[in-house]
Amino acid sequence: MQTSNFSALPDSLLLQILELLPPRDRLGGARVCRRWRKLVRDKSLWRHLDLTAYKMTSKALWHLLRNHLRGSLQTLKARGTLHSVRKQEVFSPALMQALGKQCPNLHSLCLTETDLRSLSYDCIPPSLKTLELNCCEIPSVWFQVSAASQSTQAFPRIQNLKIQNVPAFSNQHLINISVQGTLQTLVLSETYRVTDAGIQAAASHMGDLEYLALRQCSIGDLAVHFISRHMKHLHSLDLGGSSSLTDAGLSCLTGLPGLEKLSLESCCRLSPEAIVAVCQALPQLKHLNVSRIAFENQVIHKIQASLPNCVVTSTASPTDFSVES
Repeated sequence: MQTSNFSALPDSLLLQILELLPPRDRLGGARVCRRWRKLVRDKSLWRHLDLTAYKMTSKALWHLLRNHLRGSLQTLKARGTLHSVRKQEVFSPALMQALGKQCPNLHSLCLTETDLRSLSYDCIPPSLKTLELNCCEIPSVWFQVSAASQSTQAFPRIQNLKIQNVPAFSNQHLINISVQGTLQTLVLSETYRVTDAGIQAAASHMGDLEYLALRQCSIGDLAVHFISRHMKHLHSLDLGGSSSLTDAGLSCLTGLPGLEKLSLESCCRLSPEAIVAVCQALPQLKHLNVSRIAFENQVIHKIQASLPNCVVTSTASPTDFSVES
């Protein structure tokens, strides 16, 4: 058996190997030899970058932007700082604006534990289509496009928005993003300041929405009424944790004939009869999630028997309603 030799491999194969490495190891490969240093600078290696495993600094991000990301970056995932003693700003307005100018193909941005309160929405790269915020702090006025940005068309047209455990996200934020009329996917999780009133005001602007998840939000029957009334293109709806939803609100879903997936996980005020009646009125329904509702096994079997063309999930199955950027 001959000893394997990386130098004998073609550049195309080495690039595929380097792409599998974490960013820190990938950068370390530049110190192996001149050939590897050239490969590490190849733009194809830096199209999709996940930095959430690292405590990033603004200086490190600037270095990556100047040396590797310019012109190639398409998706970026990063972790910032919250309540930092040093008050370090990882994503400063200057860095965000540089990302927008130097990475025109950046279409997906995911930020975790990042303080964005000093950042205006106009600084967000205008090329973004997908924005995900996890455990972040945002300003009280955000997702609102200024008149200057509207005149120059330099603002992001967000199609996929995921907000998870962002305490400041409110009804006004929802209205601000919805009036732009570009949303196709909206996921709100643990956003307790979003209420029926916010859904009512925003629903008429979200007629093209295809996927909606409102998990552990302060919504009830009125919100479901306006969802059914205005969001006729929905094919997936997740209302998990909506403790205020009753049979009356559930019956409104018959106005969504194109619905294919429905999650009612932890909606404990619903009766099995109401669930069956609504699902039978949805001809396209293929997946129903009734996990964590205190139904006896015989009740679950009855629901399954009543919906022969639908897969009924009665145990926790988080992958059923995952969203891909």
